[in-house]
Amino acid sequence: METKYLTFDDGRRLAYQLHQGTGPLIVFLSGHGSDMFGSKAQALADYCLKAGRAFLRFDYTGHGLSSGAFLDGTISSWTKDATDILEKLADDKVILVGSSLGGWIMLNLAKANPHKMAGLIGIAAAPDFTETLIWQNLSADQQEEMAQTGQIALPNPYADEDVIYPYTLITDGRDNLLLDKPLEITCSIILHQGMADHEVPWQTACAIAEIVSSDNVHINLVKASGHRFSSDEEIAMIIHSLESLLADPS
Repeated sequence: METKYLTFDDGRRLAYQLHQGTGPLIVFLSGHGSDMFGSKAQALADYCLKAGRAFLRFDYTGHGLSSGAFLDGTISSWTKDATDILEKLADDKVILVGSSLGGWIMLNLAKANPHKMAGLIGIAAAPDFTETLIWQNLSADQQEEMAQTGQIALPNPYADEDVIYPYTLITDGRDNLLLDKPLEITCSIILHQGMADHEVPWQTACAIAEIVSSDNVHINLVKASGHRFSSDEEIAMIIHSLESLLADPS
């Protein structure tokens, strides 16, 4: 698939790849710091190309091939990126596949656009992670440091360099919290979650299922799986769940 770009009036230039095919349009929403060429996104692209299905993947602002600085991004700005991409490129119903941060974006989109949702697939979906997994795990001294300096560096489980989290990510995240109230999403939802995930607790999937109004929610807990959920067996689970939604979209 060819990489193309959308440029918006505010100067954002978002990279995307779109494969035309039968609908509903399958949209992959990547994780924090990831891009549209990760293993899960590529596996879904390969599947959709082979099956003749419509597929869209893109990079948020500050990620991958898109413009902007990564540390300037927030949940609100990345949700806006996804909203604007869908408004430009999605003519009909969509199935959203959200990984980690992408799972939060996915729920924000479904909440705002219920009529466009043919189904949701979460992969270690992480709504509210800025508050529950970052801020609440900091000591009082670390919280004060972050508020005073505007950022904090924390160990990266996947690289030698620390991850820098800006304080604006925390404060903006509070405007996007979802797990503390009912969520009016009625489409079919499938949530994949590893129980050996050291970043997103498996109970988060259960919390999502509890707050959404849909009764058609399935949780796939895999005891030995970690956060990345990208082994061949795990990819096969994601594809299988996608096929089930395609067979009976809501």
